[in-house]
Amino acid sequence: MAVNRRANGSNGSSDRQASAAQKQQVENEILLKIPRSEFNAIFTKLEAHAFPARTILLEPEKPIENCYFLNRGVASIIHVMSDGRSVEVGLTGKEGFVGLPALVDYESSPVRAVIQIDASGYKIGLKQFKAVLLSCPVLAKLLSQYSQDLAVQSIQIAACNRLHSVDRQLARWLLMSQDRVGESTFCLTQEFISHMLGTRRASVSVAASVLQKRGLITYTRGQVSINDRQGLEKASCECYRAITGQLEAWRKA
Repeated sequence: MAVNRRANGSNGSSDRQASAAQKQQVENEILLKIPRSEFNAIFTKLEAHAFPARTILLEPEKPIENCYFLNRGVASIIHVMSDGRSVEVGLTGKEGFVGLPALVDYESSPVRAVIQIDASGYKIGLKQFKAVLLSCPVLAKLLSQYSQDLAVQSIQIAACNRLHSVDRQLARWLLMSQDRVGESTFCLTQEFISHMLGTRRASVSVAASVLQKRGLITYTRGQVSINDRQGLEKASCECYRAITGQLEAWRKA
């Protein structure tokens, strides 16, 4: 479904009105931060889409065809090993962008990006994105900053997966997912969680049971409800606080 485009020859007043109306449709935090001139430049190139869970946005070593700005939902950034095993190295939602290699003129991805929780947002063709970026310095800066945000996640998650128990990893992961989806209940299967954490499904089942017995979550039939956010933060390892703390410090700098 393509986004409505403005007719050529609009006057300044109608341009401003169109821009304001268009921004009301947008929830992606990067797009909302750019100046009007840059917003107008890129918005006419965006196509609105719904992305059901398990939609693959990027595949490792394959050409990047589109880049993505999510409005809602969550995408997992996944490293895939040569034997097919995989582990999540980052999460992105309305705060971010999918397709960062294009920012530095690379046309393939080292990771897989797959929708974890039903999402909606915008896609833009690679060539169009690279062309519009040349005239959008604020957008380019925000995307560069976001690449560092994602790097912080990857570094911390790598340590988390190696050093912390599965129940603490799961608590951290649920908190990060809730931050992006903005709701306390969302659909997730144990199989999908096991792929994300790089562990066995049985281990995820035990970890979920631990958190459920403590009254922190309810998990039934592929649906997770977070009942006690503060309790879940206490049950999480230090990694959730380390990631959010670093990002908050950067935002205040």
